[in-house]
Amino acid sequence: MKKFAKVASGVLAVSMVFSMTALADETWKIGGIGPVTGGAAVYGQAVKNAMELAINEINEAGGINGYQVEAEKFFQDDEHDVEKAANAYNALKDWGMDMLLGTVTSKPCQAVADLTAADQIFQLTPSGSAVECIVNDNAFRVCFSDPSQGNLSAQYIGEHNLAEKVAIIYNSQDVYSTGIRNTFITEAANQPFEVLETDGAFTDDNKTDFTVQLQAAKDAGADLLFLPIYYTEASLILTQAAKMEYAPKFFGVDGMDGILDVEGFDTSLAEGLMLLTPFVASSEDELTQNFVAKYDETYGGIPNQFAADAYDGMYIIKMAAEKAGLTPDMDVAEICEGMKTAMTEISYDGLTGEGTTWDASGEPTKEPKAMVIENGAYAGM
Repeated sequence: MKKFAKVASGVLAVSMVFSMTALADETWKIGGIGPVTGGAAVYGQAVKNAMELAINEINEAGGINGYQVEAEKFFQDDEHDVEKAANAYNALKDWGMDMLLGTVTSKPCQAVADLTAADQIFQLTPSGSAVECIVNDNAFRVCFSDPSQGNLSAQYIGEHNLAEKVAIIYNSQDVYSTGIRNTFITEAANQPFEVLETDGAFTDDNKTDFTVQLQAAKDAGADLLFLPIYYTEASLILTQAAKMEYAPKFFGVDGMDGILDVEGFDTSLAEGLMLLTPFVASSEDELTQNFVAKYDETYGGIPNQFAADAYDGMYIIKMAAEKAGLTPDMDVAEICEGMKTAMTEISYDGLTGEGTTWDASGEPTKEPKAMVIENGAYAGM
């Protein structure tokens, strides 16, 4: 298979000449995987769009180490499904993928991480936040991990005196949701608020009716609901809470980004909703405003945090590849080794953080931001 093994010795000279000529004409093939259909499509489509935007910019500026980046067939839909993510990975591998910017959501990312490790392909997930997404040494991430989001959310709520009593509604079958919930509870013990022991769990088979969880939180006197879940379920929770005349503060994490785009959702119900995020589209810095304007002009609409993660991800790959002096004629194992070293040597200033660095664990070090929904739009806090 192309680039997954070096040319064996003893190949006829004419074949070697052909091979060298083909390699000289190669472009970078940086694949992406995420849900562009299904319940998490807002995330995957944003990542695909932002990857494409960054690829076009990079190519216009001369590429990566003088080589262009493939701008077609680079993204595969996994529908937020583990089996389909594996199929998407194999399709990209057949395409000749050099590196992977993916996957977008945690469960599929965990499955694909084992495949990239076995094939020694460098992987940078823009938004796979579960700890297990980067347990292998070939994998890094742009976003905060689940434990980080749980810790930082509890600290933010405590330091800003946002609540006295907090209830949590979470998906007990989802590693993303449970991971954040567990570290939130641990850190909350150090904060000046109480986490109520209401049963806020739901499952993949029961994620449309949240009246039991909401009633329990209301009866216990929760003045803030912490929602470490995705935007689809969150939109239902806000709708059902309003029907019950229950109006606590709502606080989410990066999975909440996208709630304003849920079809049929009354966005006025999200007024005042807070979430922790590394990206605020209304920020007035030049980099953010240029990105938002280009994204809106090209795709229509305001980019979310997932788009920002992916846009940064492409430029992080470019920075690390140039730091290591990599070219696409190398086999994937050579590229992977070079990227692993270079990632621990670079410092990246981007949309989702300034001076972001990585250690060999693959975790980024950067500061979080918080935003609130005001007048139907995201605003910094």
